[in-house]
Amino acid sequence: MTLKEYITRYPRLKAFLLYLLMPKGQARPRKLIKWLIHPFILQRGKNATIQPMTRMDVMPFNRFYLGNQSTIEDFCTVNNGVGKIYIGDDTRIGLGSVLIGPVYVGNHVRLAQNVVISALNHNYQDIELPISKQGVNTSEVYVGDETWIGANAVILPGVFIGKHCVIAAGSVVTKNVPSYSVVAGNPARVVKEFHHESNKWIRKIA
Repeated sequence: MTLKEYITRYPRLKAFLLYLLMPKGQARPRKLIKWLIHPFILQRGKNATIQPMTRMDVMPFNRFYLGNQSTIEDFCTVNNGVGKIYIGDDTRIGLGSVLIGPVYVGNHVRLAQNVVISALNHNYQDIELPISKQGVNTSEVYVGDETWIGANAVILPGVFIGKHCVIAAGSVVTKNVPSYSVVAGNPARVVKEFHHESNKWIRKIA
């Protein structure tokens, strides 16, 4: 049995440890975590950069990794409280973006400004309870290599984005995106695809 599995078996122990990690009702770790634990759990590759104005809500019980030559810009929020965050090599997370795990971002990916990638949903089914009291569920988001996500796009839980895709600015992505395609809109739909036979990008007819 792993330490994480052991802690999960005992709700009181789990609640006590969570209290030590963060104030009740908050998602941001205590400053003590940032000062004493982050240096050991923020795994970074060669020349990886986390800018100083980034909010790192990173807990020790889920993995965080930032790949070689990758950057998280100022004013971003990165939260691995409910799932791991993995960011590959030569990837840039643009100003003001939000990542809530579990999220996998591949190599050579570009996120523009204020992109939201969230793998978290709040439960709401019980109408006798406030939504805030019903807990959450997660479904991993995957962003493939070489993808570019435009400003203010939103990627919802469970979405798989293939290789070398373009997510247009302001798109809300609710479904999987095939490799070598351009999507736009709310909800986002494929508007252009790369045809390997003709070696051209072809616009899709609506």
